[in-house]
Amino acid sequence: MPFKEYADYDGLGLAGLVEKGEVTPAELAEEAIARVERHNGTLNAVVHKAYDEALETAKGPLPDGPFKGVPFLIKDLGIQVKGWPRTSGSRFVADIVDTEDTELTKRYRASGAVLFGKTNTPEYGITGTTESTLLGPCRNPWDPERISGGSSGGAASATAAGIVPLAHASDGLGSIRIPAACCGLFGLKVTRDRNPQGPGDYDRAIGFSVDHVVSRTVRDSAAMLDATGYPEPASPYAPPPKAAPYMEEITKNPGKLKIAWSPETPSGRPILPEIQAALEKTADLLEKLGHEVVPTGLGVDYRTLYRAQGLVSASNFAAGMMRRIEAMGREPREDELEPNTWAGFKGGQKVTGAQAMWGWQQLRLMNRQILGLFEDFDVYLCPVLGDLQPEIGHLTADQEPKELNRRQSRVFPFTPPFNFTGQPSMSVPLWQSENGLPIGMMFTGRYADEATLFRLAAQLEKECAWKDRKPKVWD
Repeated sequence: MPFKEYADYDGLGLAGLVEKGEVTPAELAEEAIARVERHNGTLNAVVHKAYDEALETAKGPLPDGPFKGVPFLIKDLGIQVKGWPRTSGSRFVADIVDTEDTELTKRYRASGAVLFGKTNTPEYGITGTTESTLLGPCRNPWDPERISGGSSGGAASATAAGIVPLAHASDGLGSIRIPAACCGLFGLKVTRDRNPQGPGDYDRAIGFSVDHVVSRTVRDSAAMLDATGYPEPASPYAPPPKAAPYMEEITKNPGKLKIAWSPETPSGRPILPEIQAALEKTADLLEKLGHEVVPTGLGVDYRTLYRAQGLVSASNFAAGMMRRIEAMGREPREDELEPNTWAGFKGGQKVTGAQAMWGWQQLRLMNRQILGLFEDFDVYLCPVLGDLQPEIGHLTADQEPKELNRRQSRVFPFTPPFNFTGQPSMSVPLWQSENGLPIGMMFTGRYADEATLFRLAAQLEKECAWKDRKPKVWD
């Protein structure tokens, strides 16, 4: 039967109804499927539909986890789901079908979640917008003429529209935080290797990319990280253990934190005045909540930082393409990769071993510099975006690569440094623009200190109550 109140609940709320016997997992799956069918023509958020499998799973025995019976979507990039395609948004590998679940997929299943489809992503997750040639543009529920962000744009769009209460996402240079900010969601980039990525995680060798979720509530993010974020056997980079479950942390007062804040951008260009005003409003709110708020930036040599990262990322991508070529048994044709991807592939092949290692060395030195700043403060605050969400087509797959990157650097100037350092960093949907678009603020904590971020996020959620805001595309 239809369950009209479905989207009024977060994931834990739906699981609570299942536990009480007020709704069945099959009814929740049917409701999620119905919402995909109603909204996906507008949004293009879900790119693989596994309805029959999901309904069969929902009708059978489910693990007794925190999200028992809750519909869940997997991003079409990175992690594997047995029997499902994994296109990575690319025509070159569009026909790959995975033969087994990765460890994180197994942990999502163990949480009780019912997997029923895959979400849209740009080619290899490279851009901050989800508009690949293969999968097509994913649109924002708040304004379908605007981007949903990237590379977890499909996950954010589906969650913001009420198709699911939370969805799998990943973040290599901002790909959880950017879509969360674009779509008015909570999005935490976890500490490096907090969630499992193996065993076939060669593409995560440089440590920038992590997996977690986007969600409408803080508690859903905390509960899912409790369910998935424990040590993985044979992982070479196990993160420091947490002091307590994150579901406990969100019940605690964060105390008086010292919070640095800045609109500092790598280019030195000012951000949109409306976002600057939202940043200052956030600083004022934090001060009223009892925190010590200090205006100060990172002050790093961004030109050198991004030169080093560029060498490392380019060589890593070229090495990953070598493995894909080996698996496919052939080289990609130029027309099978988008111009920006092709340029990155060919550019990465030209990076020498000495250049790549110089980049690694320089990143290590500069990561120490950034991490050292957190000896003087607990949290660093800045916006997620430098501008409001662009319209679809402003950042396109067929754009000249230098122009695409120039435009991206203006819209998404803030997120990458904390992928390099491995620190936890979250997008919190505190405000809205004059025309009703979400404005996310980014809070970054010390290495492995998700606990402080969860406490602060829960405090801010009580003040701003973003869960009650509804986008245009909503039942």
